[in-house]
Amino acid sequence: MKNEAPDLPTGTRILGKWHRNPYYIRKTLGRGATGIVYLADARTGPVALKVGHNHVSITSEVNVLKHFAKVQGQILGPSFIDADDVIVDREKYPFYVMEYLKGETLFQHIDRQGKEWGPVLLVQLLGDLDRLHRAGWVFGDLKPENLIVVGGPPYRIRWLDVGGTTIQGRAVKEYTEFFDRGYWGLGDRKAEPTYDLFAAGMILLNITYKRRFEKGRDGKETLLAYIERSLVLAPYRQWLKKALFGQYPDAEKMRETLMNIISKEEKPVTKNASPRQKQKIGNRRKKRKKQKRSRKKRTFETVDAVLVISFLLLASALYWVGQVI
Repeated sequence: MKNEAPDLPTGTRILGKWHRNPYYIRKTLGRGATGIVYLADARTGPVALKVGHNHVSITSEVNVLKHFAKVQGQILGPSFIDADDVIVDREKYPFYVMEYLKGETLFQHIDRQGKEWGPVLLVQLLGDLDRLHRAGWVFGDLKPENLIVVGGPPYRIRWLDVGGTTIQGRAVKEYTEFFDRGYWGLGDRKAEPTYDLFAAGMILLNITYKRRFEKGRDGKETLLAYIERSLVLAPYRQWLKKALFGQYPDAEKMRETLMNIISKEEKPVTKNASPRQKQKIGNRRKKRKKQKRSRKKRTFETVDAVLVISFLLLASALYWVGQVI
C-alpha cells in the first residue's frame, strides 16, 4: 500500500488518466501530510498541482476547494481547476490542480513592509475565517506556511493548503503544535471557530518573535509571559489573551475589536514602539505638520492678496470721488 506521494523531478510530464490533460512539473512548492504540491505548466499557464497517496484525503480536499467557490464574498482559497489520477512506476496516484497564487510568504511581506502590517493582514484573515465558519467549516491547520500575500497595493492574504479544513463538530484533521490549542493545554482539537481563532492569535505571536517556542511546564503561563514581554504587542495584549483563551464568540467580533485597536494604535505605539516604528510614525507626523503649515501659508497668502486688492479698490474709489468733488 502506498504511504507517500511520488517525488517528481523537473520536466516530468503528468498526463491525467481520465481527462487526458497534460501538465509539466517545474519545481516542488511544498510537502504536507497528504501529499506534495508542485508548480507545473498547463495549457493555460502556471498551476499548482498536488499529488497525494490517499484517494479519500485528496477527494476531501477537492470537495473543500469546490465548496470554497460557492461561499459568498471573497475567494477564500485557490480556485479549483482539475482532478484526476496519474500512473507513476505502475502505481496510480490521485492529484488535483488548482490556481497558482504568486506572491510573498507572510514573513517575507512583514520583513519588507514592517511588523505593523501583521494586524492589518489579520483583519483580512479574520474576515475570511468568518465566511468559512458561517459555511460550516474550520480551517484547522492555520499557520503562516499556509498563507500567502498577493497583489499590492492593495495587498490580499490568501490561503494555500486546505488539507486541514474540517467540517465543524468533527476532530481537526491536521494541526501544527505551535498553533494548536491542545498542545498548549487551552482546549481540545474539536473543529469549531474558536480553534481557528486561537491559531490566528498565535500567528501574531509568531510574526512578532519570528520564532516558535516550547510550552514549558505551563503552556498558559508561557504564553502570558511572551505576550507581556513584547512592547510591540502592548496595544494588542487584551485582544490576544481573549483570542487564546477562547473568549471571542466568533471571528467577526474578533475582527471588529482588532480594527478598533488599529484605528487607535498610533498614539500608544509611539510610546512602546521600536526605533524603526518611532521613526516611521515621526516621519508621518512631520509630513502632516508640513502639509498643515503649507495650507496655513496658502490661506494667509490668499487673505493678504484679498486685503491688498480691497485696499487698491478703496483708494481708487476715493480718488474718483475726490475728482468729482
